[in-house]
Amino acid sequence: MDRQRLLGDFLRARRESTRLEDVGLTRVGRRRTPGLRREEVAMLAGVSTDYYVRLEQGRERRPSEQVLDALARVLELDPAATEHLYELAHPRPRQRPARREEEVAPGLLRLLRLWDHTPAFIRGRWMDLLATNGMADALYGGLDHNDNLLRLCFLNPEARAFYPDWEQSAALKAAQLRTGAGTDPDDPFLPQLVDELSDQSAEFVRIWARHDVLPRHTERKRFRHPIVGELMLSYEVFTINSAPGQQLVIFQADPGSPSERGLAMLSSLVRPPQEPVLVPQAGAAPGVHRQI
Repeated sequence: MDRQRLLGDFLRARRESTRLEDVGLTRVGRRRTPGLRREEVAMLAGVSTDYYVRLEQGRERRPSEQVLDALARVLELDPAATEHLYELAHPRPRQRPARREEEVAPGLLRLLRLWDHTPAFIRGRWMDLLATNGMADALYGGLDHNDNLLRLCFLNPEARAFYPDWEQSAALKAAQLRTGAGTDPDDPFLPQLVDELSDQSAEFVRIWARHDVLPRHTERKRFRHPIVGELMLSYEVFTINSAPGQQLVIFQADPGSPSERGLAMLSSLVRPPQEPVLVPQAGAAPGVHRQI
């Protein structure tokens, strides 16, 4: 999470994952460099090799829009990755929280209660589960590190059973966190989470190094619940404008599907409705709360 190296690290990761054939170059002999060489990217982008090297080394951090457009074209970046590239090169001033704690507005807690037949939760800027409805508690209940989606995925050995498509789920979560790192690289709390995951999970280090960016808002995900079995759920992510960094996530199953019947079974595990109560979230920093 070296602020001075984020742009260069992103360019290097994308250069190494771009094939010669993708950019119309011919492979001649053996190559020790994965993907493209620096001089090849520079040539295709119309900049000097020295300039491009300085970009990757973090000695040049303010490329023009013309250069960024050329690099995005050469490295075949999709719209999300291109936006990430621009954010790294020209970060916008942002209002940051002075504390690690995030609060959920009472109105959002009341809104969560409306979804009593499907899992829903409020996710924070560092992917903490700040508030959950009863169905989400029944889905994630009993799992260690269920206060944070990244910790759950990378630090809980049971995650590979809970997420049958673990590699895909892990890559998506890391990419979502990487997107946050690009939009606010000076966030004082994000490096703490990255360092914790890096120290305890070699898999996180491997996936994080790819610099994938995938801020999807619609997705299908498989779960394997220990009681109700396998669930295939789609989910929508809604940005909460009144609380920057927070998102409302709502799952649903296809009508008439086995997963819809599985959610009906899951609802039997939900405790009787009660007034929402905020309590400190297990394993989280003081002040982070969830609904019970």
